Amino acid sequence: QVQLVESGGGLVQPGGSLRLSCVASGFTFSRYAMKWYRQAPGKERELVARISSGGVSINYADSVKGRFTISRDNAKNTVYLQMNTLKPEDTAVYYCNAARYGGQDFGSWGQGTQVTVSS
Repeated sequence: QVQLVESGGGLVQPGGSLRLSCVASGFTFSRYAMKWYRQAPGKERELVARISSGGVSINYADSVKGRFTISRDNAKNTVYLQMNTLKPEDTAVYYCNAARYGGQDFGSWGQGTQVTVSS
C-alpha cells in the first residue's frame, strides 16, 4: 500500500530554516512527480512545490518562491523541502503526495509534519 511519512517540522523563529523529508513506499517512486502541500487552520490545502519524476521540472507557489527548495533522492525514495527565511504565515501542517504525469494525486495522505514559525 502507498505510504507517505513526513518529518522534520518543528518550532522556529521568523527568519529561521527547516528541512522537511517525506519517505515514500508502495509505488515506483522514480516514476512519480512529488509535491509538497500545506494547510493552515481555517484555510484550504495549498500546493507549495512540485518536482517532476526526474527532478528536471520544478514549480513553486509564489508565496514561497525564492525561499523554499524542493529536491528528491530517488535512491532513497525521499523528497525534501528546504525552507529558509521562514515567516509566521508559513505556519501550517505540511504534507507530501505523488502523481504520475497527467494523473491525480494519491487519495491517501500521511500524517503531515507541523511547522510553526513564531517569536
